Amino acid sequence: MQSQNYTTSFTVEQSPAEVYDAINDVRGWWTGAIEGESKQVGDEFAYRYSGFHYSKQEIVELVPGTKVVWRVTDSRLEGPENASEWTGTEIIFEITAKEDGTEVRFAHRGLVPEFECFESCSSGWGFFVNGSLRRLITTGEGPTQPPWA
Repeated sequence: MQSQNYTTSFTVEQSPAEVYDAINDVRGWWTGAIEGESKQVGDEFAYRYSGFHYSKQEIVELVPGTKVVWRVTDSRLEGPENASEWTGTEIIFEITAKEDGTEVRFAHRGLVPEFECFESCSSGWGFFVNGSLRRLITTGEGPTQPPWA
């Protein structure tokens, strides 16, 4: 049996271009400290939420209004025995125009149920993708306080 990557999706009324711009505005929808850039292929940014999470992402694919892909090049997660579970995984946003708006399909390729952090990381992505990112796209406002803060 093949492992299942973490995935989620939602639809908004905004255009694919607006969705794409919001995804690339990482500081607009993530909480914690962010260093670096996320605007063009080859950019790298590090995310740190003290006491919980550190990861460094490289932007590996940008297709305006269609797709965004980040590769995790380094990670240190608090809790799991293997603190670098995310290293080498990919974070993918696929953006599709629909009759009723724009669909955002999110996948964290490599974040699988066998990972010790799968449950907590899935919950975190639920907060950031379905909560903060969606809120940024639909209201222009940033994230609320994460449930673990």
